[in-house]
Amino acid sequence: MSLPLKHTLDRIPGGMVIGPLLLGALIETLAPGFPKFFGSFTGALFTGALPILAVFYVCVGSAIHFTAAPAILRQGGLLLGTKILCGVLVGVIAGRLLGNAPIVGGAFAGLSTLALVASFNDTNGGLYLALMVQYGSPRDAGAFSVMSLESGPFMTMVTLGVAGLSSFPWPVLLGAVLPLLVGMVLGNLDPRMRDFLSPAVAVLIPFFAFALGATLDLADVWRTGFLGVALGLSVTAVSGTLLFIVDRLSGGNGIAGLAASSTAGNAAAVPLLVAMANPVYAPAAAPATLLVSSSVVVTALTTPLVTAWWAGRLAENR
Repeated sequence: MSLPLKHTLDRIPGGMVIGPLLLGALIETLAPGFPKFFGSFTGALFTGALPILAVFYVCVGSAIHFTAAPAILRQGGLLLGTKILCGVLVGVIAGRLLGNAPIVGGAFAGLSTLALVASFNDTNGGLYLALMVQYGSPRDAGAFSVMSLESGPFMTMVTLGVAGLSSFPWPVLLGAVLPLLVGMVLGNLDPRMRDFLSPAVAVLIPFFAFALGATLDLADVWRTGFLGVALGLSVTAVSGTLLFIVDRLSGGNGIAGLAASSTAGNAAAVPLLVAMANPVYAPAAAPATLLVSSSVVVTALTTPLVTAWWAGRLAENR
């Protein structure tokens, strides 16, 4: 008997993140003693998000080319800078209103500056590339080689620091980006290392998603439903508008900007990593992980719809 498990997950927006994450959360909710009971490798899989993510970022870095063409560097740099600027603006505003701690009651319970910045800071690379293949140009597709620098907690830490919300010691900041830099060096020194490491990116995603899910209690998920949808819509609307304007002003047609208005699947790991670096964010980490995961799903639906709509408008006007 054969079950179309991967086919089913691929048909679900963000399925390779959301599916394993929910499975881990389900086990943690119904059988919280499961990892400790079995221990060994089984227990390690439930608690090993950080080591898996370290390997993941090495593999992501290996796919980033130092020798990208100037046009690609320019396009990618503009999109990357705009995405980071958007995160900084959101961080400054939210920081003044919310501070570091999450809201503890009411309709917005669980919302935090950490959740907002993590959702806005990182673009879904697979979704961006898929949309560029269908609607964009090779230059636009290549721009993600620069935008990949968003991956991981480094940019979120920088954004929180720029927003004046907290500071991180330089070894912590360097440690957050070092695996990515090591991967970049390996991939550029030897193309065979790039070919060896980069395919592992897709394979590692469900494993760290499962480990992240194992830290969550599904009893908390229901309370984030409305907020998760609202957060995802805000990411598409706010970052999409800014990215669209910058893309148009730089000579593009706006498609690349709209295609970058999403939340990356690996952004769900950022709240935990930031909290590990600075304990002041520990109370916000768990609810922020749920909210960011919701934003991943919502933007995986809204970003393609908005991009396809604009591409259709351009086609009609030709």
